[in-house]
Amino acid sequence: MPPPDAPTPELVRGLATAVRDAGGRALVVGGWVRDELLGRAPKDLDLEVFGLDAPRLRVVLDGFGRVDTVGESFTVYKIGGIDVSLPRRESKTGRGHKAFAVEGDPSLSIEDAARRRDFTINAIARDPLTGEILDPFGGRRDLDARVLRVVDPVRFADDSLRVLRALQFAARFDLTVDADTRALLASIPLDDLPAERVWGEVEKLLLQAPRPSIGLALAWDLGVVGRLWPELVPLASCPQDAEWHPEGDVWTHTLMVVDQARKQIDDLDRGRAAAVMLAAVCHDFGKPATTAFVNGRLRSLGHEEAGVMPAMSFLDRLNVHTIDGFDVRRAVAGMVAHHLKPGAFLKAPQGVTDAAFRRLAQKVDLELVVRLARADCSGRGGHFDCSAIEAFLARARALGVEHAAPKPLVLGRHLLAMGMTPGPAVGRILHHVYERQLDGSVTTVDEGLALARTLVAAEKDA
Repeated sequence: MPPPDAPTPELVRGLATAVRDAGGRALVVGGWVRDELLGRAPKDLDLEVFGLDAPRLRVVLDGFGRVDTVGESFTVYKIGGIDVSLPRRESKTGRGHKAFAVEGDPSLSIEDAARRRDFTINAIARDPLTGEILDPFGGRRDLDARVLRVVDPVRFADDSLRVLRALQFAARFDLTVDADTRALLASIPLDDLPAERVWGEVEKLLLQAPRPSIGLALAWDLGVVGRLWPELVPLASCPQDAEWHPEGDVWTHTLMVVDQARKQIDDLDRGRAAAVMLAAVCHDFGKPATTAFVNGRLRSLGHEEAGVMPAMSFLDRLNVHTIDGFDVRRAVAGMVAHHLKPGAFLKAPQGVTDAAFRRLAQKVDLELVVRLARADCSGRGGHFDCSAIEAFLARARALGVEHAAPKPLVLGRHLLAMGMTPGPAVGRILHHVYERQLDGSVTTVDEGLALARTLVAAEKDA
């Protein structure tokens, strides 16, 4: 079912009819039209109203229920999940994403109103009453040809964020950037972009594109990687052992892993999905610093831990911390540091104890790291046996630690009830008992309390 505030066809037609009866014309514009033409489920609906000034438009909208008003120098009305606005003129007044003078102008022609948009595929309008497509810049032709082309090369560079929008559009819709647009994108400075706006586009690339590698590869070709994300640059010149990585360098491997990781996240919430995708980007950041010939073979010993610091630096550039209450930074750090464990644990010659699983679950969500490990194993050239990863997950689930380590059986209140006073000794005893719980020698509350009593008595005798 659509969300409660999703626009209904009846409301769209009703608004368009009321605007027409008042002497104006309402057109559906932007991404909704693009997505309809691509046969995709549209998301955000925008109506642009020509021929009515703002006060008259507000009167029309008031007849349909509650209207919320947003905007400063221009007006956008929100009603029933629809954004309704006047055509507007925009002019650049300085550097930065807020340095624009914007003015609503209902007398603009449809072509002039569309000229402010970034790409031709986003400059298509549709009349909801007649179904007429209005396409002054050939966006439908470009959609059919799967080409990304700017609308107005002169005005395009006014907002440097459009370079990053190009990356995610190219990946989400599998578009080829035309040569003139590519040259323009490469020429636009990006040093005025706040981290939050950069992350907004990167998130769309990683979470919405079926193959995010398309956008990342384009970012490399346009010089975006070098300008915004220097942690990724050394990956392209870092070789890998051909037996294990026949695809070539670490950058090539990373692109393959990112695409494989994208297949692993559709059932996750936004925070966890973002963490898996960011970990896929960062998982081999430690290889350039650790790769060397060892006994005639290329090895990257210790690259997992070595990758944590540059991964955190990368997240700093994006200003990513928590998303919807989920600690993305901790999750990414854990996955980068331990992404080889799911494959290595069950291949260890002496086997791995249950305690090792419980302790690892203190550091990383085992199910999330499995998703990254699957992507890492399959994101290579050739064919490799990844079955150990699934066995790892099955064992983690059998132990009940696939998402977190066991909760302590003995708590501070238990020790206080034994006559202890708050202080460092309480913490020491709780830690000791919990370590035995992780080892498996304490499995019930009664066993934990018995051990705690012994330790409390020893503490009092000391």
